[in-house]
Amino acid sequence: MYAPERQQEILRLARDSGRVDVLSLAEEFQVTAETIRRDLKALDRAGLVRRVHGGAIPAGRLDFEPDLAERESTAADEKDRIAQAAVAELPADGSVVLDAGTTVARLAAALPLESGLTVVTHSLPTAARLADHPGVQLHLIGGRVRHRTRAAVDAWALRAYGEIRADVVFLAANGFSPEHGLTTPDLAEAAVKRAAVASARRVVLLADSAKHGQEHFARFGDLADVDLLITDKGLGDEETAAIERGGTEVVRV
Repeated sequence: MYAPERQQEILRLARDSGRVDVLSLAEEFQVTAETIRRDLKALDRAGLVRRVHGGAIPAGRLDFEPDLAERESTAADEKDRIAQAAVAELPADGSVVLDAGTTVARLAAALPLESGLTVVTHSLPTAARLADHPGVQLHLIGGRVRHRTRAAVDAWALRAYGEIRADVVFLAANGFSPEHGLTTPDLAEAAVKRAAVASARRVVLLADSAKHGQEHFARFGDLADVDLLITDKGLGDEETAAIERGGTEVVRV
């Protein structure tokens, strides 16, 4: 396969899946990783993709936001493992904030029946999963609901988070890296996530490894703000070490 043909196929894969990584492409096309990096560099110069750590995303995707159904089905096995590992980080009795995100919603579904927690969330899907939980005291934060994520945003939500102090916040992000911090496509969502982080004594980020290196429009914190990252084994040793040097503990499941 000639380089232009391979680059065209790489572009198609990037647009179909939202992201491509160097090692997977090298294996698929039976070429070296350096060859793929040159292909991505050429596509980046042409304005067709944007290079990120370990791969590339389609150009213009910094503000791309998949809908809830698409995100629910993406990396489902990894998200289930992350959610199960996060159960061990729940306080025995106390208060937690559950951010809006599909992995965090899986944690809500996995809360043990004997849990005696106070749970605060601005996510409608998460609240729906906990509404009938016998041991949970559920507090639903209000505001304008974004149709894309079913999350409450704007002044009402920000004011409510400013009035609480929880033990742990379980946080979601569309992208994370030591260089670019924690990002999400929407400014209003970013503001609420920032307030949620400030409302808790401990911050636990639940994010699958495909989000590492992704950079979106709205930044809401530094990765160093996170006490613990729970992710999957797709995050490499070098990336893990770089994150841990910043002070964030990493658990890969």
